[in-house]
Amino acid sequence: MGKKKVLRVVLDTNVVVSCLLFSGDLSRIYKSWKTRRFIPCLSRETFGELLKVLSYPKFSLDKEEIEYLIYQEVLPYFEVVEAKESVRGLCADKDDDKFVSLALSARADYIVTGDRKLLEIGKYRKVKIITPKEFMKAIGKRQ
Repeated sequence: MGKKKVLRVVLDTNVVVSCLLFSGDLSRIYKSWKTRRFIPCLSRETFGELLKVLSYPKFSLDKEEIEYLIYQEVLPYFEVVEAKESVRGLCADKDDDKFVSLALSARADYIVTGDRKLLEIGKYRKVKIITPKEFMKAIGKRQ
């Protein structure tokens, strides 16, 4: 029997932050990236947004805590991809275009997001745009 292809996935910033900081529904996604059940991808642009969001005062994280999350929980598991494909104006929120650009450049199977406007696109080229709940079902079926 053939080996299953490992999924390549772009997690939007809110999904990554929720996985890192909150227990609950998204813990399966976090555990799945830690056990390398899928390959999460980052670009320079999405990484910059992640750093910015982790620094928000509402999370009360100090520099050492942010560094721990980045160097122990994210970078060892995420593939950093140069976003060579450029998408502009596809998303209602232009800040979301960077996730689509990354997904195309990384040859990702999915963009996982809770953003309604991004979810309305549904699919762009071969990349499916789905909710975290739908993604957890998809990785559950692959066991």
